[in-house]
Amino acid sequence: MAYLPIEDHRVIGDLHTAALVGTDGTVDWLCLPAFDSPSVFCSILDDERGGHFRLRPERYARSQQLYLPDTNVLLTRFLSPEGVAEILDFMPVHKDGRARHRLVRNVRAVRGSVALSAGCMPAFDYARAGHSVSLRKAGAVFQGPELTLGLASPDVPLEIGERGAVRARFELEAGESATFVLAGLERGEGPEQAFSDRSFEELLEDTVEYWRRWISGCTYEGRWREVVHRSALALKLMVYDPTGALVAAPTMGLPEWVDGTRNWDYRYTWLRDAAFALYALISIGFDEEARNFMGWLRDRCNAEDTDGLLQPLYGIDGREHIEEAELSHLSGYMGSRPVRLGNAAYKQTQLDLYGAVLDAAYLYNRYGAPLDYDLWKSLHKILDWLSRNWRLEAEGIWEVRGGRRHFVSSKLMSWVALERAVRISHERGLPSGEGPWTAERDKIYEEIMEKGWNAEKESFVQVYGGEALDASLLLMPLVQFVGPTDPRWLSTLARIEEELTNDTLVNRYNVEKAAPDALEGMEGTFNICSFWFVDCLTQAGRLDDARLALEKMFSYANHLGLYAEEIGPSGEALGNFPQALTHLALISAAVNLDRALGSR
Repeated sequence: MAYLPIEDHRVIGDLHTAALVGTDGTVDWLCLPAFDSPSVFCSILDDERGGHFRLRPERYARSQQLYLPDTNVLLTRFLSPEGVAEILDFMPVHKDGRARHRLVRNVRAVRGSVALSAGCMPAFDYARAGHSVSLRKAGAVFQGPELTLGLASPDVPLEIGERGAVRARFELEAGESATFVLAGLERGEGPEQAFSDRSFEELLEDTVEYWRRWISGCTYEGRWREVVHRSALALKLMVYDPTGALVAAPTMGLPEWVDGTRNWDYRYTWLRDAAFALYALISIGFDEEARNFMGWLRDRCNAEDTDGLLQPLYGIDGREHIEEAELSHLSGYMGSRPVRLGNAAYKQTQLDLYGAVLDAAYLYNRYGAPLDYDLWKSLHKILDWLSRNWRLEAEGIWEVRGGRRHFVSSKLMSWVALERAVRISHERGLPSGEGPWTAERDKIYEEIMEKGWNAEKESFVQVYGGEALDASLLLMPLVQFVGPTDPRWLSTLARIEEELTNDTLVNRYNVEKAAPDALEGMEGTFNICSFWFVDCLTQAGRLDDARLALEKMFSYANHLGLYAEEIGPSGEALGNFPQALTHLALISAAVNLDRALGSR
């Protein structure tokens, strides 16, 4: 089984977990029952032993994919001279949390006679655990050490194949269909006995209605409505509904450079996502999601066992320990090793996250709901810690592993935290450490201007006293640290265009010249940086340049509007997929540019 390009995948999910479906009809990534649970299919990380669920015609000329309008229900069409078949893939959304997780796959012959094959081979616990398989009247049961799955197949007889798989070959005439339902089971339970055409239609109807009702709440009606809606729908798929947490991506181990070592587990929630998520969601009308994510942030800030020191990322359930290990038995996507499970960045000191948290609190207080006193007391403790410790060196926004530095972005976002705290205190009349906060805020500002500015280069730089640039400097006007037409900033923007930008694609830094990140190999250009670049062009009044840059960035999405973290030299997707921050930055850039163009 060959590896598909990362961009040749679509995502479906049920607000607890998500699956990737390839253009060849293969589900090659799925974790159950949650985003960060062990995988049951991970052939995208090892095409031999990773496990998959394949469903497709035995012969076809080409395939096409689309989402049903305004939904996350995926339709894959297989076309050939002999016939046309369509597969509907979706995961029903159950808001009460009591229903079992289901992956529903329905195949229908549209024209002609179509010979099809199906193969389901789980590989429990990242392909580390074996399982038994048994056939029942209604389908098959896969029994793993910690999880039991049932594959209901009321229309197609199954047979047991090699390595604990089940398979089937069948033929459909025009108008005929067959349905497969993979679901979690209780031990000793069998596959769904009475799954009928009517059951499928009801599940499909309910799922389509859910997504269309949800996206109807979007208030954005601007020039790029379809693109923004697709990004919003993708983001919703990455929300863990029980806690409101947003995963950075629903995948792990997809490389930032093929055959490279920069392969990370992104199935957790980063505090720095808070400001981007809240701003993007509130700006297009999704107040409930913003409120739920703010609730998740509240729980992190209210922890009684902290002196104000926050860690960069947490589990979607709020857990603090996310130990990193290497899955050496997996070959990795196209040989990209190691495949890492967990993320050691949770132990790092990242001062920029304080700015993200306070900016999120400020935006929510202004556009969502007033902050309450108890939350403010927790934030007070955090701000007092930052006031005492902002001078520390840190690992920075990109979580480098080459040692701590005085990153300008860390100081910048520390300034944001104290500046937003002063604003909140003034606007709400909340008790504050305004004197100390204001004093430290001003000290940070002056220090950045003195030590973060390279007069010879006429640019702000990555670290104090350095010469290398960093795309995180693009945040300076976006967080209102400098004016968008400030001479120092315009000079910095020109340097970023010259040294880090190729047309509209922006590198986060030059890996050969920047502060060492202790990682081998290259990486692609970062999509979030490219959308920040669009925002900076907009703020600088270069609206025609911004519009062209944004339209070019849209061309790098896959054909259903989804983005991974990075873009490779041939326009290929790199890194975990789809990536939340990319879609959040897209929404912000589109909303801001649309507003600016409208005013013109």
